[in-house]
Amino acid sequence: MSIIKIEGAMIGIGQRPFIIAEMSGNHNQSLERALEIVEAAAKSGAHALKIQTYTANTMTLNVKGKGFVIEDEGNLWKGRHLYDLYKEAYTPWEWHKPIFDRARELGMIPFSTPFDETAVDFLEELDVQLYKIASFENNDIPLIKKVAATGKPMIISTGMATVAELDETVRTAREAGCNEIILLKCTSTYPATADNTNISTIPHMRELFNVQVGLSDHTMGTGVAVASIALGATVIEKHFTLSRADGGVDSAFSIEPHEMSALVEETERAWQAMGKVTYGPTEKEKASLKFRRSIYVAKDIEVGEAFTKENIKVIRPGYGLEPKYYEQVLKMKSNKKLTAGTPLCWELLS
Repeated sequence: MSIIKIEGAMIGIGQRPFIIAEMSGNHNQSLERALEIVEAAAKSGAHALKIQTYTANTMTLNVKGKGFVIEDEGNLWKGRHLYDLYKEAYTPWEWHKPIFDRARELGMIPFSTPFDETAVDFLEELDVQLYKIASFENNDIPLIKKVAATGKPMIISTGMATVAELDETVRTAREAGCNEIILLKCTSTYPATADNTNISTIPHMRELFNVQVGLSDHTMGTGVAVASIALGATVIEKHFTLSRADGGVDSAFSIEPHEMSALVEETERAWQAMGKVTYGPTEKEKASLKFRRSIYVAKDIEVGEAFTKENIKVIRPGYGLEPKYYEQVLKMKSNKKLTAGTPLCWELLS
């Protein structure tokens, strides 16, 4: 699993977490708002800005039959007609260039999720350097082949996919020309709950497929994402909006700018904290060794006087003998006159 380099960014184990702000449909069909989202994402510290490339016609059929209306209880979009939902949520293709241009101006990497082959061709014209495959498309083998044939890195969400399905997806991508793959552990419910996220799968998935693994996180807050870093996640993707109160198809499970800032900061802290297996004082801790406990004279002691529990104590600071010698010292005598507050050392004992 080598480091993946994209437009100057380094993604991989040993690198700071790569944070993706997913705009999705949170632009609410306003290019002005879309550009504000780009600016807010950059200001919040996100490293990449992702959108989605489709039209209602490339996603589904404009029919009212069974299966084309969302009926699941508890579903955020219950009662919505699929065609109408995608028509509301899609990002107009003529917006892609100004969105990408603004993201690059602000130092972010812009990319997209294509949902059919025409979207891949369009994104190639915009010279995107990275592709994302959504969970619901990770079984679309023709689309996987099309994206992989570009030779560019692929991020693939794994929501709902079985091990066998993921194996087929990864093998297909590799055989079609993609050598840089990142899988994202994902729970395809909106929003997702922490107890249904199972991020313990991250290290298992990494070993099983020999790829980098990250998290596409639909839970509220940042706790799940931060925890995933400790399990080796290299990428975090979160839906992003200016304000959940503004509404929109994805707003209910999207994070706001202040939360994105916290996500960037706390995931980096988690990454820094991982460090390496180590024991003993670190370089920074060595200065604190003097505040450990040691053996001190607690009352004035005459020459030849025996050490007792009354005239010596194990206290802070740590300039005296180590506490492990306390019982041994109690069997000895002082060879000098000692005053209270003197740290004991072997030269003072007989």
